[in-house]
Amino acid sequence: DYLIDAPVSAGDGFSFSGGKYSDGPNPSDEWFKQGKFVKAYPVGGTGEKAKDPIFGLTMGAGSQASGDVFRWFSVESGNADNPTVILVHGFPSQAYSYRKVLPVLSKNYHAIAFDWLEYVSALESFVNEVATNKVSLVVQGYFSPVVVKYASKNQEKLNDLILLNPPLTAKHANLPSTLSIFSNFLLGEIFSQDPLRASDKALTSCGPYAMKEDDAMVYRRPYLTSGSSGFALNAISRAMKKELKAYVEDTKAILMDKNWKVRTTVCWGQRDRWLNYDEVEDFCKNSNHKLIELPMAGHHVQEDSGEELGGIISGLISRRIVT
Repeated sequence: DYLIDAPVSAGDGFSFSGGKYSDGPNPSDEWFKQGKFVKAYPVGGTGEKAKDPIFGLTMGAGSQASGDVFRWFSVESGNADNPTVILVHGFPSQAYSYRKVLPVLSKNYHAIAFDWLEYVSALESFVNEVATNKVSLVVQGYFSPVVVKYASKNQEKLNDLILLNPPLTAKHANLPSTLSIFSNFLLGEIFSQDPLRASDKALTSCGPYAMKEDDAMVYRRPYLTSGSSGFALNAISRAMKKELKAYVEDTKAILMDKNWKVRTTVCWGQRDRWLNYDEVEDFCKNSNHKLIELPMAGHHVQEDSGEELGGIISGLISRRIVT
């Protein structure tokens, strides 16, 4: 019912700040100038106007779903004729988290990072829209189970699957308190509308990442321009808190299945404060998947070790590219 990509000019009246911090040039503008909107996946809504879940009031035009397809904000880098690498951010985060990885990959690949919705069929629609040939998929954190499920249904579409600190073990089946608070009744509704808690707190509590103000302005921007981003965060958090155990079990089953054919690598930032490293090494040995450890990175590997990660990804997928 809620769009994540409401334009900056659209304020729906339900965000705490209602817009940018200032009317002057914003550091986040340069990032958004690099991107474009890709239309993919039909919207199957009821046709009714979206309403906020607290008061039941109809939200502003900028937060209403269109009548045709979802719009995905996407940033592309590199030659489109080169093999495609699609970068999927974690929860809660944005494509911006891969800004240090994109320049490294763009030397030899067509790299695409995007802000996305958590649905397997929607992801399939987006991948098919931006890449006609086989792709390499990189995904970080709590959105890994959705990407793994997509990959299991589309193995013929993938060259490689690279997982960055994914939830893989029984110890990973509970959301950390920083995220689970968004799923609490009423309290979660309030906190998910607070850009400092929804972006800054969520991104800096899980590892060594120290957010700079210019970066913070990008991460806060959705929460400052539309309340719909907060409501979407709240809805996804509730779903994940309820289903995460099943998601993790499904992920393990898929990756350890004898019919799994996709070359898979797990990259693990060892300073992750949310997901415990215990049993990850055993999982990779038992499933015969490659494990790469990044000692200086936390949960958001691409933030802490972006250039290093770009080199690792480039090296992994250069071994075999099939189009």
